Amino acid sequence: MKIAVLALQGDFEEHQSAVERLGIETLQLRQRSDLEQEFDALILPGGESTVQGKLLRELDMFDPICERIKSGLPVMATCAGLILLAREIAGSDIRHFGVLDVTVRRNAYGRQLESFQACGKFTGADEEIPMSFIRAPRIERVGSGVEVLAKVGDTPVAVRENNILGMAFHPEVSADNSVMRYFIENIVRQK
Repeated sequence: MKIAVLALQGDFEEHQSAVERLGIETLQLRQRSDLEQEFDALILPGGESTVQGKLLRELDMFDPICERIKSGLPVMATCAGLILLAREIAGSDIRHFGVLDVTVRRNAYGRQLESFQACGKFTGADEEIPMSFIRAPRIERVGSGVEVLAKVGDTPVAVRENNILGMAFHPEVSADNSVMRYFIENIVRQK
């Protein structure tokens, strides 16, 4: 098994390390030719969604990645990655892949200084897991085919729709690998 990590901007190295801690091979996607390599799943990391979307288009990677996701490629997205996948971005006309039936609001929890930690139950984890929210988007609407996997209070923070796992928080900055294990066992290996 090999998992690709979009490596244009953001915290892709942390995601790569989290996957490799589980003994799984990774591949960085930096340019269109990298898409010619074989991989079984994709991670869209946190960072700046507007920059990532712009770079995906400039490097002619946007359409091929979108088609693979629509064709069932397992994808895990955190923070900015969630924004890239969302069907709608509240207060914005921008739309990126639009393949996950949620509405998100960018930076809904505030700026970098308002970043925070929480613990919560995540489907498939035996105990509560740590959740780091860094300039995080808020999931404001969840479509009828979307399963909520975790909440903080009444707000969904992790969702799944078919081959897509999206989170408002950053599981890769924690030593807890529950989310990555869930992705691999319940989405990647089930395809």
